[in-house]
Amino acid sequence: MQKIEAHYIQQRLQSLQDETLYLHLEMTTGAYASHLDSSKHPAATFISNARITYHHAVIAGQGPFRVGLKTDHGWVYSEGLTHYEETETERLLLAGHDGQGKLVVALQLSRTPFI
Repeated sequence: MQKIEAHYIQQRLQSLQDETLYLHLEMTTGAYASHLDSSKHPAATFISNARITYHHAVIAGQGPFRVGLKTDHGWVYSEGLTHYEETETERLLLAGHDGQGKLVVALQLSRTPFI
């Protein structure tokens, strides 16, 4: 994975605009975070292969970045994004890694379902 280049990601987001896509979105502080440190609150979110069409997309921030996707009925929003998969041309794969390199958040868009 490469560090996010906001201008490039904005272009990729716009290229997928107004298409029906599959969304994969996940976030975790670590399922066992509180086992290692009782002051940490474990949290997680996971959604995969939800169909979405957005009409406006924006990436913002200086890094970590946030992405917002405006749909007919609201927004999809993800914050803490740091990297993207450069070799992936058919899907947009964004991820956020903590200081230790562990995955914290992922936002992925595809024209075909995720397996």
